[in-house]
Amino acid sequence: MEKLKIASAQFENRSGDKDYNLLVIDRLSAKAAAEGAQIIAFHECSITGYSFARKLSREQLLDLAERIPSGPSTQALIEIARKNQMVILAGLFEKDENDDIFKAYVCVDQNGLIAKYRKLHPFINPHILPGNDYVVFDLLGWKCGILICYDNNIIENVRATKLLGADIIFMPHVTMCTPSTRPGAGFVDPKLWENRENDPTSLRKEFDGLKGREWLMKWLPARAYDNAIYAVFSNPIGMDDDQLKNGCSMILDPFGDILAECRSFEDSFVIATLTPEKLTQAGGSRYIQARRPDLYRDIIGQAHQPEQKVVWLNKEE
Repeated sequence: MEKLKIASAQFENRSGDKDYNLLVIDRLSAKAAAEGAQIIAFHECSITGYSFARKLSREQLLDLAERIPSGPSTQALIEIARKNQMVILAGLFEKDENDDIFKAYVCVDQNGLIAKYRKLHPFINPHILPGNDYVVFDLLGWKCGILICYDNNIIENVRATKLLGADIIFMPHVTMCTPSTRPGAGFVDPKLWENRENDPTSLRKEFDGLKGREWLMKWLPARAYDNAIYAVFSNPIGMDDDQLKNGCSMILDPFGDILAECRSFEDSFVIATLTPEKLTQAGGSRYIQARRPDLYRDIIGQAHQPEQKVVWLNKEE
């Protein structure tokens, strides 16, 4: 494997405005390509917007969702990749030939669709069905996987993707700054965003505290460290419907160290160089080899009824 230059982006998407969001994706992709990035990754539902989907009927979701890869958004993304001569990953709502609806994330290059992944643990709208497959694919000589937002909080998903061969896991999110039972969690007041030029300090304090980055740092580095993977985390900045999001898009190495992180309030990206040596140098590589699945195969694989609760969402219902 050769070294790889990947960009992780963040921007303030507009709910349901695919044309605008694709324009931003195009602009940031062109800039990243000019700075030497071979790949750029955007956040969950970056093409469509996300949080507003909790308010949509099934019919409205079907109008928003598209076929993949034949739909206009995926085709537009392929054209952006062709124009900028780079690989692009972005998210949208998908509908299949039966009009079943999924939360999807696609990887495309100038030649077309490389990979499609469906979120395993969707919750934003009850009409969205869960995907049932892990996805691992070849990308410029590297093995890559995708896990969307909540999928990464179930640690078995990350380990399974690693065991299927992934060296890089793209982790698109729309996360942080929402209430939960966790101490310190909560919404961030949108007025702070409106006043960010006059008072960036108060906004940064909220974004970086337990409502945001401090929580992220409790678990994201561990996913990379334990599994000896590069983690490409992408998250929106600014308002997503009526919720303020804090960005923090970043790339971590197999040691769990942050290689690059977005710290701007603007639509932006960071670029990191991935080197193959770290995949085997990192401790997680040795720990994976030392596993004894005979001890816990039956424990981890025992029957279980999934139950998924999202406190901030359930409170609204």
